[in-house]
Amino acid sequence: MSDDEEEDWFERAMREADEGAERSAEDEEESDDGSESGAPDEGETADADEEPVERSESDPFGGGELDQFGESGAGSDTGGEADSFGGGGEGGADPFGGVAGGERSESGADPFGDASGFGERGSGGGAIGEEGGAGEFGGGGSEGFGGGGFGGEPESFDEAELDSDIDRIDVGIEGLDEMVLGGVPKRSLMVAIGAAGTGKTTFGLQFLTEALQNDGRAIYVTLEESREAILSTAEEKGWSFREWREEGRLAIVAMDPIEMANSLSSIRNDISRLVEEFNADRLVLDSVSLLEMMYDHPAQRRSEVFDFARSLKRAGVTTMLTSEANSDDPYTSRYGIIEYLVDAVFILQYVRPSDFRETRLAVEIQKIRDANHSRETKPYEITNEGISVYRQANIF
Repeated sequence: MSDDEEEDWFERAMREADEGAERSAEDEEESDDGSESGAPDEGETADADEEPVERSESDPFGGGELDQFGESGAGSDTGGEADSFGGGGEGGADPFGGVAGGERSESGADPFGDASGFGERGSGGGAIGEEGGAGEFGGGGSEGFGGGGFGGEPESFDEAELDSDIDRIDVGIEGLDEMVLGGVPKRSLMVAIGAAGTGKTTFGLQFLTEALQNDGRAIYVTLEESREAILSTAEEKGWSFREWREEGRLAIVAMDPIEMANSLSSIRNDISRLVEEFNADRLVLDSVSLLEMMYDHPAQRRSEVFDFARSLKRAGVTTMLTSEANSDDPYTSRYGIIEYLVDAVFILQYVRPSDFRETRLAVEIQKIRDANHSRETKPYEITNEGISVYRQANIF
């Protein structure tokens, strides 16, 4: 573990969120013009009267009986024809067997003591992975080439129309958002692939900043850095991660990759619990490559990463993963697995001219399900304010 605390990572994350929420509630009471005393809130009374829930021996986090994939038995799919991966769903449901977005709690209960900012969260329905059979070079849902393919006068990318009622969000990176028509679908599972020094961690932090600056809630899980290192990196970019953490709107979980691999079956369930109880809008895992490296056998690695990706999709939170690029191919991940399991792939790479005058950084959108996007490769820079993509510029 990154911290010297005896408690497990999940309890620590929930305790810190609880402390931040309590501070927010105390600040509200002090700023109120009314008296400091008052009748206790019903939610608080209910929380105080609740008896502690006994935890099952099969699940150290209290999630109930676990099946062979570490998923809670209570959440098994029923009805409809089961897909080849064991998930329910009909027709165009995603290949992971879960409906992206899932059912979120509608009780409005506050798991952290009735602090402001919590409350009812609507359920998110609908599968993300439906392609609709559109081809890349024309026809409905064509990606970047207009409605007529190569024939006739091409329609400019910016003028293309997107007929969809899917909720969409911005990634939060200037220039890159303009390369995606209408934004990425909400509750997508995405990955940023790149070599060392291409800004993957900055990419993930900036992705969370977009939500936090708009009163959202976020979780950052790091397998590489300490919590303090993440907070310092964000501070250098001018992002108020410490303040958001104190407000109870940001949770930073630092884990050892070996510990995570050894406990992955239970952690899959508990990340879903953390997302639901924290009411998170976005989540970042940096990086999935370290998790993949914990498995020597290719078949086991593929199975574990697949199950982990499926659990993230079922959690119903918009998620950004980071991954090291293959040393021989900047367009694929280290093990060539994760890009096939996610909804969107962003490639961060070095571009070197033949005369070696200057090395540039360039970004390319390899795929986004249910979204039209540019297929151009555009230069970007990592500045003291984050990543900025030059949408109107060319590489050389």
